[in-house]
Amino acid sequence: MLFVADSAKDKIAELMSNDDVGNDYFVRVSVTSGGCSGLSYNLDFDNESQENDQVFEDNGVKVVTDLKSFLYLCNTTLEFSGGLNGKGFFFNNPNASRTCGCGESFAV
Repeated sequence: MLFVADSAKDKIAELMSNDDVGNDYFVRVSVTSGGCSGLSYNLDFDNESQENDQVFEDNGVKVVTDLKSFLYLCNTTLEFSGGLNGKGFFFNNPNASRTCGCGESFAV
């Protein structure tokens, strides 16, 4: 399962409204090689399902990830932090053994 915190839910709704994204769009999360810790998160809006997509809905937000990425993301919570010291969107990933200082990459 992938989870969505209230803070992320509110920001996603705001972005979808501002970008005039239709109801057929969802949040796509994936993991790719790269970053200073070895793996990086990708987050985007999408409206096309792919073969082997894993689909979750939490807190009113539909989140989709590919099967390979889900192996790294299982039980992860998408969060959002704003303000002067805010990180923007970030992932609270219990599978990560370490993360980089910027929070955009991780290792398992």
